[in-house]
This record gives sequence, C-alpha cells and structure tokens, in this order.
Amino acid sequence: MPEVNRHFEDRVRGVDFVLAYYSKDQQDDRTKKRKIFEANLIREGLQLEYDKTQDIHFVKIHSPKEVLYRYAEVLKIKLPMKRIPGQSQIYEEDNESSDSKVSSCWKLFQPIQNTASILPCKQKRIYAEFQMKYEQLFDCDQPDFFDAGTRIFIINFILERQHFVEGEETPNNLGIEKLLNDKVYASAYALHDKSNRELLVREWSDLANWKHFQPLDEIKEYFGAKVAIYYAWLGFYTRMLIPLSIFGILFFLYGFITWHSDPISKEICNTNKTTLMCPQCDRNCDYWELSKICKTSKINYLLDNNMTVVFAFFVSMWAVINLELWKRYSADIIHRWGLTGYTQDVEHPRPQYLQKLRNNVKFSKKLEKQDPESVFEPEVPFWSIKFLPSFTSYSIVVLSICVSLMAVFAMVIYRMAQKASRSVLGDENSTTYKVMTLPITASIIYFVAISILHHAYSFLARILTNLEYCRTQTEYDESLTIKIYVFQFVNYYSSLFYVAFLKGKFVGYPMKYNRIFGFRQEECAPGGCLMELCLQLVVIMVGKQLVYAIIEVSLPYLMRILNKCLKNVINIRRNSQMQSVKSNQWTEDYYLQPWAPRMLFAEYLEIVMQYGFIILFGLAFPLAPLLALIN
Repeated sequence: MPEVNRHFEDRVRGVDFVLAYYSKDQQDDRTKKRKIFEANLIREGLQLEYDKTQDIHFVKIHSPKEVLYRYAEVLKIKLPMKRIPGQSQIYEEDNESSDSKVSSCWKLFQPIQNTASILPCKQKRIYAEFQMKYEQLFDCDQPDFFDAGTRIFIINFILERQHFVEGEETPNNLGIEKLLNDKVYASAYALHDKSNRELLVREWSDLANWKHFQPLDEIKEYFGAKVAIYYAWLGFYTRMLIPLSIFGILFFLYGFITWHSDPISKEICNTNKTTLMCPQCDRNCDYWELSKICKTSKINYLLDNNMTVVFAFFVSMWAVINLELWKRYSADIIHRWGLTGYTQDVEHPRPQYLQKLRNNVKFSKKLEKQDPESVFEPEVPFWSIKFLPSFTSYSIVVLSICVSLMAVFAMVIYRMAQKASRSVLGDENSTTYKVMTLPITASIIYFVAISILHHAYSFLARILTNLEYCRTQTEYDESLTIKIYVFQFVNYYSSLFYVAFLKGKFVGYPMKYNRIFGFRQEECAPGGCLMELCLQLVVIMVGKQLVYAIIEVSLPYLMRILNKCLKNVINIRRNSQMQSVKSNQWTEDYYLQPWAPRMLFAEYLEIVMQYGFIILFGLAFPLAPLLALIN
C-alpha cells in the first residue's frame, strides 16, 4: 500500500494546515479576498504551496520553526524542558504517595491498564513558558517538541487575525471563520496523522475498549489539551456513576421486594373499609372510594418508601465526593501536561474585540493617538462603552427566561383544560388517565416545545454575546456559557421544579377552590406528585438522550456516506486524478466531517444537564444514574 503524502513537493516540509476552495469558484471578489488573505499569511512567516490538480484546490500551509518559536513566546505556551538530575525520582515519589491514598474500594471501579507495548507510558516532563533567551534550557531537538496540537493552535491563532480586504479593517473582513461563512473557502482543517489516528481508533474509540484506561496523553498530543480534558472528565464522571447506579438499582429492588408490606397501601386497598373522597371536578363528578387508587399507591411505593431518605443522603454525599475527587484528579493531569499557572491576563485579546473598539466612535480617537506597534492596551471604560451592550444582552436573557416560564404555564393550563373537558364528558374519575395518560402526553408536548426553544436560545445567546465587549476568547466563552446554561436550566428544569415544589400546594379547599382562568388548579394524585415527577423526568431525560444519540450516531454516518458518494462522483468524472486523490492526506481529510469551533460545548452542556437531573431530581427516579451510565 503506497504511503500517504503529507508533505510539500520537496518531501521535507510537512503540511500542518490546509485551506480548500472549489476550482469553479472564480468570482472576482472571492479570488481577491483569497489573494490578500494568503499574502498576509506569507507576511507572517507561514509557507504556502498550492495543489490545483483537482476540482477542489488546496492551499497547503507549513509553519517553520522560526514562526513557532516567535508565537510560542508571544502566546506564553509552556513547552517541555531538558531533563534535570533527579527528575525521575521526584515523579516516582509523587506516584507512590498518590497511590497510597487511593482506597481499595475506589480501585474496584478503575479500568484495566492498557498494554505497555501498545500504549507505552509517556515520559514525565517539566514544562515552562517558552522564551527565546532561554532556548538552551528547552528540549528543542526533540522531534515532538511542538506537538500537533501546539502547531495547530499557533496556525489557527494567525488565521483568526488576518484581514482579507485592503484599507478596510473591520470585524466583517477579519479571520478564517468569516471567510468560511462567506464561502470564500470551502473548508479549513488540520491534517490527521494516520499512524496515530489508527492507534487511537484501534485502542480507544472502539467500543470493545470500554474497560480500558483512556490514553489521555495520546489524545492530548493528537487533539490538544481541551479535547483531552473533556474526555478525562467524561471518563471520570462515567466511572463515578457506577456506584450510584448500583445503589439506585438496589433501592428500586427494595421497593419491589417489600411491595406487599407497605402499611399505607394495605389500608388503601382494604375492601372491608370504605373511605369516601371529595369530587375531583366541578361537574359530573361524584364522591369516590379511596380503594380505587390501590394500584397507584403500590406503584408509588416503589419511589416513596423507607429507603427514600437513605437514597437521598447517598446522592448528596456522592455529589460532594464526586466534586472533590475530580478536583484532585484534574489537578494531577493538568500538572502532568504543564497547564498549571494559567492566568487570563496573559491571554491575547480577540481580534473582533479590537475591531469593535476601533469602530466605536467614542473610543476610536483614543486608539488613533496610540502607537500601532504598542504592546499596551488602552483601558476601556465600563460605564460609557461596555455597560449598554451588556445591559441589553442580559435584559433579553431575562425576557427569554420569562418565555420559558410561560411555556410551563401553558402546559399547566393545557392540563387543567383537559381535566375540565373530561369532567364535562363525565370521564374524570379514570385513574389511569389522571396518573399516567395525561402526565405523559403533557410531558411529550412540553419536551417538543423545550427542544425547539433549546435551539432558539443557543442561536440567540451567540448573537447577544457578539454584542458585548468580550476582551479574550475565555471571556467570550464564559459569557456564552452563562447565557446558554441559564437558558437551558430554566428550559429543562422549570417544569420539574413546578411538579416537585408548587403543584397542589395552592389548590384551596372544598367550596373555595383557587382558580386560574376559571379552571380549578391542578392537584397531585392521592399518593402525591412523586409519580408524576418520575414520569416527566423519564420523558425529558430519556427523550433528550434519544435525540442526542440519534443525532450523534446517524448524522456523522450520513455525512460520511454523502462525502464518500461525492468523492466517487469526482473520481468518476476525473479518472486521471484517481492516483492523486488516493495518495495525499489533504484530499482524504477534506471529506471528513468538519470540526466546529465550539463543538465540545454542546457535549459539555448535555452532560452537565444530565448531572443536574440526577442530583436535583434523581430521588424521583432512582434508575436515572443507570440511564446516564448507559448513555
């Protein structure tokens, strides 16, 4: 099998990044933007080479060491230093003291160690911020001194800060992301290392490796620290779900085993004793016997029994222990990867932020007086510049929260109207309808509504964050995270809070019921609202997991099929290029699913919301940790 080409024509310089565009795209405006943008890249020191032998033209980018050194110092990137005497002994002592603190119970949930010959242990290194004047202290001769993640980070930093329109430097003509949105380039991506990718596919992403440790060091070198930390957190969280899932199953089994020993259910189901209850509607409802809810009370006992308080205590303790153990675990891997000591002050400002300041009438004069080559940033006053956009943004956030609460209120009105209509028809006393059918149908309708609001809020949050003056990418991400999480917290949890804490608390009493729009307020089932809370939690949590699972599994699969068909069509149309298409890495990687700038954000949000379901409402459904573990 021929070796896949990942180099320039000289077979010496490697391809670090690729820009692609269609050969038929010869619009003067787009062609001019590409030329200006690529000229700016060359001016920054990057080396470009063109592949125009196919229907898709590729711009291959190589970052020389001089550029990597310069930007590593500017960005204060921590790089491995040369070994010092006694270094290995320090790490051995740290590992011994760390292992002695791990209890034998915790080791039961540890994965199996991978074979050392397949994934050998990485050499422990000491990291420090790179400076050219101390170059002799760094291990610059090491082949992977700049790993793939660092090289891509530096190139992406350069790509995000280059203009593509001469004489008009605004946020609308800045950076590779804007060029991709305007279809000037069809794609921008880093090349995969085939050997490392095959290793990760075989030893990590395959489902058969679920019982093994994740090769976090290899993931960090290949995808970068952000992706590796996500998978470290996901693996830790999954491992911590195991004891909670086991306890949830035992709690559920306890309810089944002691099903017939519940004194409350026995009293309700006693046919020799007649207990009349008040009518549950205003029309066509008569007094009814308490024994009619015999089955409902037994089902409710599965969730509300003597072990409920114990399970609630265990969940609370699990949440605290999970948080503390994660702090310790994350500190260990962050130290091992040389990511400690990060401060937001050293992070460079976003180019969009600087352009917004230049376009601000109040602030532009102050910027004009500053030396363009100055390393100091002018201070931006909060009240005169930042206050109004921030106030507008968060005012709309509050308005959006009110919309979510209105959706909950609409669901309540729907259920009250359904009960009122059935009371007119004379079918209100159906226990199955009140306890099962109505809550499930209302929950499904509500789930569809909040799913639509979920996408609307995510889109709105990005627009609002773009209005603000977020200096760094970290500030931007934090502001966006707060908005989306507040949106989704209210969106997904508000109905559950209503059922758990508000429903049935303000009903009134016979002959003086409290009403909304003429309807009697909702009442809990005779056994309480716990069963309804369980049903609603199952519908929202399971429905959310199914939707995400279908999207995450089917969408990449369909995209691969579509790209493969597209590739075959191109190959059929241009048979002379068949060997060229097969023999270079940039063509193969072009047909892979593109990487979005905040692709991990949705993954984090999904797991965080799932964690909230377990901690806040897991008492209503003890199998929720098991569903989360399966997910």
